[in-house]
Amino acid sequence: MFHSARRTPRGSQKQDSAALPTTIWLPRPEQSRVAPAPGAVLPDWAVEMIRTEFGERPGGRPASLLKVSIQQDLLPGSDACMPCTSYADTGDETAPGSATVLLAELHPDALPESSDALRVPERGMPGAMENGWPGFFHRAHRLLPADGLLLLATRQRRDAGVLTDPLGSLVAAARTAGFRYLQHIVILYARAIDDALAPAPPGDAAPGVIHGDLLVLSAIHHA
Repeated sequence: MFHSARRTPRGSQKQDSAALPTTIWLPRPEQSRVAPAPGAVLPDWAVEMIRTEFGERPGGRPASLLKVSIQQDLLPGSDACMPCTSYADTGDETAPGSATVLLAELHPDALPESSDALRVPERGMPGAMENGWPGFFHRAHRLLPADGLLLLATRQRRDAGVLTDPLGSLVAAARTAGFRYLQHIVILYARAIDDALAPAPPGDAAPGVIHGDLLVLSAIHHA
């Protein structure tokens, strides 16, 4: 079924987000663990697919990937406490300033209940020195080169018994910081058995949630 992802070449990607594709990822039959580990959004098989699909820059150059895990609300100084994992085909550690792909794993408990927290305040310092989510996106933009990618992985949660979808607010905040929205990938916590899906959600997921979401954005830098 949807065992492999298809990625549109950068040069042919459309600017209109309404026309952008939604891709569905499923684990391969030989992969034993379908759900992510407790506290995570991405299962191991999805991280490997990300490395495969986004591990090459234009011109065939290898991309260096840095993954950060955000498991609580962003407070001043919280960047220094984020768990980080670097992936580099050369075997070298990926220094924060050399990453060409930044994968931010956003646990749903870390996202604010109101989308207002994702907006740049009218007063204050909009930019990399700002606290909270607007500052995170500006710092991510400064970290990445002009052809760099920001990947946001998260999933829905229940607030007062109602499923909430954070994707629109995340895209809006990223655009304000200078990112272009490219693609939405649905990561199913399920296994394909014949013509049916057998859900295997993580234990800390909200009831009824059997997938995660991966947003792909590119950093725009003006000369």
